[in-house]
Amino acid sequence: MVDIQWYPGHMAKTRRIIKENLKLVDLVLEIVDARAPKSTHIPDILELIGSKRLIVVLNKADLADDKVTESWVKFFSKKGLDSLSVDSRRKVGFKKLDEIVKTIPKQTRRPLRGIVVGVPNVGKSSFINQIAGKKGAKTGNKPGITRGKMWLKAGDKIELLDTPGILWPKIEEEMVGLKLAFLGCIKEELLNLEEVSLKLIEFLVKKYPEALSNRYGVEPCENSTLILEQIAKNRGFIIAGGRYDTLRAAKTLLKEFQDGKLGRISLEEPDEEETQEDWQKCKTC
Repeated sequence: MVDIQWYPGHMAKTRRIIKENLKLVDLVLEIVDARAPKSTHIPDILELIGSKRLIVVLNKADLADDKVTESWVKFFSKKGLDSLSVDSRRKVGFKKLDEIVKTIPKQTRRPLRGIVVGVPNVGKSSFINQIAGKKGAKTGNKPGITRGKMWLKAGDKIELLDTPGILWPKIEEEMVGLKLAFLGCIKEELLNLEEVSLKLIEFLVKKYPEALSNRYGVEPCENSTLILEQIAKNRGFIIAGGRYDTLRAAKTLLKEFQDGKLGRISLEEPDEEETQEDWQKCKTC
């Protein structure tokens, strides 16, 4: 069981930033990882933002199974919720945002204002940088890079407020915690990386076995420990006594999965029963 307790001061501060600035914005953009839109979705986002317009941005779509991502966009559409899939690294999919923004009525002469929220490491700052056309927001490949709030002008149509990543006090569902760990949304020092990597291997064997064989030259089987050892062997990760360095292999597997080097992989689909229940209230957005 993955038991994660992570609620440092800056995350509590993020919730205050969101609440304090809601009166200044016209819409909320929730950035989720396209590989796991449910698990990287803030559970109480609708309660947190009240009546503000919500747009769900499925970021890192270039790393996800494109057919699964298409099904997520259709899912959100059926729920009456605006969504778009984007690749913030190559600025793909951003025209859809312009289309959505045009449908939002302006109350003043000023540009529309939006606040960008999401869990750590889903690419909020990279998303903002592409819209703004400059390196205006701090970015990094580690959770927790952005610490304070910052406003950026994104042309003459919209201004965006970036916020630090936010996680909830306790992750109740083991699989949600695991997916967040797979995606690098949780700091490594809070995890048993070998256990997490074994769970990722189990998932890949069931859903994407070719990813393991193509990348690491291993034969997928039910023994995930054996596969991890084989990855260490094939990569030459050997420690004193000729033992396999499975910790290094675990770190390599997780990093290469996060970077998309194992191929386009989605961790969850929208037709899962728990997902339907979780997003049911989106009908009232």
